[in-house]
Order: sequence, then structure tokens, then C-alpha cells
Amino acid sequence: MCLAIPGKIVEIFERDGLKMAKVDYGNIFRETCLEYVPEAQVGEYCVVHVGFAISVMNEEDAQESLALLKEISDIEEELGKEDAP
Repeated sequence: MCLAIPGKIVEIFERDGLKMAKVDYGNIFRETCLEYVPEAQVGEYCVVHVGFAISVMNEEDAQESLALLKEISDIEEELGKEDAP
């Protein structure tokens, strides 16, 4: 299963003619392509899938999504992981 996870844009730069960003996922930083969301600005949150930002979201929605992902992770830890059939 693939998830698109929101992260905060902390830097925007250009590489090989592409608009790129450094995105913060709770102090884990990854480079992300912004070509699909050229309106994105430093300080905004973006939803990233396989290295490409696919939408921009406000901080409130991003924090809500991150809290839900944390709840899912906590439930999985509480129940224990099951191996796929």
C-alpha cells in the first residue's frame, strides 16, 4: 500500500530546470519535485507521493492527516503486526 504523506516545505530550489523543494517530515528531510504544484511556497504543506508533490494543503489539514496516521501507527503497534497472507 502506498500513502501520500504531508510534509512542510522548508526550501525551494531549481535542479536541471525542475522546481524542487526540501520537505520536512518531522525532522526527516527529503527532496521533492514541485512541478505539479508550481504555486507551492516555503512554509506551506504539500502532499507527496513517490517524490512528487501532488497537492498543497493548509497546516490545519496537514496536522489532522498526520495525527490520523499516528493513530493508525499506534493501533498497529498495540495490536501487533500481522504478516500478509
